[in-house]
Amino acid sequence: MAGGWAQDGAVNEQIEASINDELARMRAQRKAPVGESLTHCADCDEPIPEARRQALPGVKLCLDCQQERDGAFKARPGINRRGSKDSQLK
Repeated sequence: MAGGWAQDGAVNEQIEASINDELARMRAQRKAPVGESLTHCADCDEPIPEARRQALPGVKLCLDCQQERDGAFKARPGINRRGSKDSQLK
């Protein structure tokens, strides 16, 4: 049950929208490489093993550089869909 001027189900809609936004961001981040695989890493210029190039067509990074990039922390702003309580009191 929603209070004030919010419609019934508004909180659930906000939660679902936040989840859908996060899923879309994660899917966009996990796009498969496109094009021809490189024989040497684009970052460190080390050879990329043939097995990796066959397993992931279009791969551009060696395993070490890819793991480093995947593990890097990327700060992103949060979304406050509800606003502050102070703004609701005015």
